[in-house]
Amino acid sequence: MGALAATDAWRFQFHPEVWLMVTAIVGLGFYVVRVVAPAAGPVGAAAVTGRQRLCFVAGVALLWVSADWPMHDIAEEYLYSVHMVQHLLISFVVPPLLLMAVPEWLARLIVVDGSRAASVIRRLVHPLVAGVAFNALQALMHWNTVVELSVRSGPFHYAMHLLMFASALAMWTPVVGPLRELHLSEPMKMVYLFTMSIIPTVPAAWLTFAEGAVYPVYDHAQRLFGISVAADQQAAGAVMKVLGGLYLWTLIAIRFFRFSAAQRHADLEERRRRLEANTLTTADVEAEFERLGPPPHEPTL
Repeated sequence: MGALAATDAWRFQFHPEVWLMVTAIVGLGFYVVRVVAPAAGPVGAAAVTGRQRLCFVAGVALLWVSADWPMHDIAEEYLYSVHMVQHLLISFVVPPLLLMAVPEWLARLIVVDGSRAASVIRRLVHPLVAGVAFNALQALMHWNTVVELSVRSGPFHYAMHLLMFASALAMWTPVVGPLRELHLSEPMKMVYLFTMSIIPTVPAAWLTFAEGAVYPVYDHAQRLFGISVAADQQAAGAVMKVLGGLYLWTLIAIRFFRFSAAQRHADLEERRRRLEANTLTTADVEAEFERLGPPPHEPTL
């Protein structure tokens, strides 16, 4: 049975909708660089930086990996833990990469100030709205009925992933979005990311310590790689709690150290400026004496 399951799992399955999606994203990227940037990009500066290109390539590549064979098929038909790896990539890794790939000038072309679309987008990416919607959807994705529908219906599975991806884009915008005015302050970004790590720990603990199969749809006779239902559930909980939490906490730590370094640098610059302002040079003293002129003669007795 194990050999049969492995053979079925690794049989190539073509997903034209995924290839079409990736082709469209890549085509859009080339169109922006080749057509839009020369006409509407900044004058005298690079329209797209090397860092933005790297983020775009990494984001599209990971999106393809998470949505296509074999990860999608193993996640949908065999292992819930792989399903959780999918969710981790789609919600925590790919969205911030793609947001960091968008140049500010391009974002301002899309989100035109004063337009109705801009007003709607700004409301959707508000930290409170985006954070609540993202976490509510994360909780919904672990509901047994939703999990069963995701496994039994490919279109429903892709639709839920698309909804998750859209909510993740909104959630990450206050942290790494291309428009700075939509960002939280650095301390609030750290608090915000910490709150995003709390909700996933609830279903993670539930999966880790549950007795029996939490999701019957994954409890089938053919066990890929011989992984039991209980081990698969525990691995899924570990992906959510350990990998997801560690990923967000690492980002928080990086931001904390960068913020602390920037604060120290600003303090040193302020001290240097004050020291320079309060320091008198020999030239300053001589200039002051020259301004005052010679001292008055004292009368003699």
